[in-house]
Amino acid sequence: MKYILFFITCFSFAQQTQFVDFKSVSGQLKLNAAEKSLSGSVDYAFEVLQPIDTIKIDAKNMEFTQVKVDGKEVFFVNSGKELKIVNHFLKGNNHLTFNYSAKPKQALYFVSIENSEVQIWTQGQGRYTSNWFPSFDDVNEKIIFNIGITYDKDYQVVSNGVLQNKTEKNNEIHWQYGMKNPMSSYLLMLAIGKFEKKELQSKSKIPLEYYLEHKDADRFEPTYRYSKRIFDFLEKEIGVKYPWEIYREIPVRDFLYGGMENTTSTLFTTRYVVDSTGFVDRNYTNVDAHELAHHWFGDLITAQSSTHHWLQEGFATYYALLAEKEIFGEDYFYSKLYETAQQIKFASRTDSIPVLNAKASSLTFYEKGAWALFVLHESIGDKAFKKAIKSYLKKYAYQTVTTANFFDEIKKVSNFDLVQFQKTWLESAVFDTAAANALLSKNKAIQIRLEVDKLKKTALSEKKDFLVKTLNSNVYYTVKEAIVNQIQTEKYESKKELLLIALHTNNLQVRQAASGTLDQIPEDFRTEYETLLNDKSYQTQEIALYYLWKSFPDRRTEYLNKSKNWIGFNDYNLRTLWLSLALSTPDYTDKPEALISELITFSSTRYEASTRQNALEKLIAFKLTNDQVMSNLVNSTTHHMWQFSKFGRDTIRILLKNSEMRVSFERILPNLTPDEQFQLNRLLKE
Repeated sequence: MKYILFFITCFSFAQQTQFVDFKSVSGQLKLNAAEKSLSGSVDYAFEVLQPIDTIKIDAKNMEFTQVKVDGKEVFFVNSGKELKIVNHFLKGNNHLTFNYSAKPKQALYFVSIENSEVQIWTQGQGRYTSNWFPSFDDVNEKIIFNIGITYDKDYQVVSNGVLQNKTEKNNEIHWQYGMKNPMSSYLLMLAIGKFEKKELQSKSKIPLEYYLEHKDADRFEPTYRYSKRIFDFLEKEIGVKYPWEIYREIPVRDFLYGGMENTTSTLFTTRYVVDSTGFVDRNYTNVDAHELAHHWFGDLITAQSSTHHWLQEGFATYYALLAEKEIFGEDYFYSKLYETAQQIKFASRTDSIPVLNAKASSLTFYEKGAWALFVLHESIGDKAFKKAIKSYLKKYAYQTVTTANFFDEIKKVSNFDLVQFQKTWLESAVFDTAAANALLSKNKAIQIRLEVDKLKKTALSEKKDFLVKTLNSNVYYTVKEAIVNQIQTEKYESKKELLLIALHTNNLQVRQAASGTLDQIPEDFRTEYETLLNDKSYQTQEIALYYLWKSFPDRRTEYLNKSKNWIGFNDYNLRTLWLSLALSTPDYTDKPEALISELITFSSTRYEASTRQNALEKLIAFKLTNDQVMSNLVNSTTHHMWQFSKFGRDTIRILLKNSEMRVSFERILPNLTPDEQFQLNRLLKE
């Protein structure tokens, strides 16, 4: 009999949304930054649609007390992955209440900042919210969330929805947020930090809130340069009013990705917090538009399963590109499509997984998904496309969808052959280059770009006149970049004329492309190349400073003096380079200890992962290592950002090939934290 009961229970779990409909939840939370933990009380309102003996909520590594249904204590099982409530549930409305505590291993991050400050933020994409809030990994279970958070009064606290009230007590503030419409649990968010906020309003009267840390207050304009314009454009382009009550954007430290479209409150990486110079190389525009587009495609309507993930990422990518087209023009739009087409074609040589497959790559879901929409848009026409999109969003609002649902709306406005379209663009791993080029060739710049690319294997002497003519023309800058990149491997004497023309275009991106084409700068090119140091681009300045320092030892002092006050992006790319170059220049400084100390400090936990990696790369490359540097490197392997921890592990593996370095790592081992010792021991034993 127990086996039969087990079968019924497992079946119920798999099909829970057919038996139980969770309507709304109120969670009252308190966070402890010192212990990296949280606790709270939760009240779920749910309706039993059909009698069932067990209901479950996803909850990773949590402790529960006071588990009650309609005020009466019930039997529950805490599996470590789920909270299972066993009861004789009959049709009707109920309330499930409980208290819980957790010390999340992922999804809720506590980031230490100088002076004992902290930032706390969440990342729930996928099935991770259940690590910090008892919720639902199944995206088909959509709920109205109302979250209250109590925290130190010196901090700003943000969650989904409208701030309903703030209550101060005993040096703490309770922030109560509420929503009117349901969403999937992965979109639940929390962000705590010391921020400044600017409030604007969209054309449709939606409140817009833009956040930055106090130290970055002077970067509001370049960071959020096009944010309001993007919002107004997408509402008009999509044809459906923004479906939520408010919109916020908040940069947080050591964020795992470029951005995340948590409903009403997008989080994004501080990499995109820039000044006007940094804007050239790292602006937030595309990520901004992408995450906002998700508030329709992903938050309002959600893909029913990973197989249909392109309905979120392909749509967000395409609409972000349309927003950039509005801002930067058609040449930009077509150039971006051309570049992604090249990436997809190259990837398709080894990647055989198509768009309509749960295991498709990010490039496939995002970029090929966007390409599919571009083809569809062009094929059925703008009027029909917009009509179908509007109908699709309104019909399935606050629900989950499949590709067939989307196609049903296309069929109502067009006789376009969707069967063949699906085979070509969604079910085949091959990229239809002929069809893509035909669409791209509507743009004059792409016509010329295609001509340039045809010459890749042609001898420079045979194509030089054409390349010179094109560089001297007013064609879009990406075509000129392509020319500079095409002559990368040519001998200096043969390409000098082309490089000079490229520099004289006075286009920052073309000049940047030229800056990296020579490992050694010839003397007769030095004066022209030195002008790159004055470009309003931190990336160009970094490239130029390094190659000039490397190529002209007698002029190192001159270059270092010119750049001694440079800082660069918020990851200190120019400052860390300057410190490493200054320390590697004999007799440049009479206080090397101070410079070494500063560079090592940049590699410590006081800074974000990007800054730390910049510093560690330079310390190791210039052989400026000591016990502290190695300890900071080992610490990187424990970081929550997989990219940074992987850098740390890979770098240590390389260093361990040197017997002296292995001895040094073994020497510092006893002084490391238990987590650091665990990681280093693993690497030592490989």
